[in-house]
Amino acid sequence: MARKNLALRIDPAVHEAIARWADDETRSVNAQIEVMLRDSLRKAGRLPRDVGELPRRGRPPKVEG
Repeated sequence: MARKNLALRIDPAVHEAIARWADDETRSVNAQIEVMLRDSLRKAGRLPRDVGELPRRGRPPKVEG
């Protein structure tokens, strides 16, 4: 499934806090925000059953060819 792009306006202090948290967990800010959103949806009972898995961390494997 294709990933959606989203422009997000966010307070700089909130962004910095998320960036520090992401760094602590070796994630990008984007991945950290997605983890946070999924956790919130799960806790609220609103995470769709058919939601895909989070992409693996790190660089994608090299494609031969």
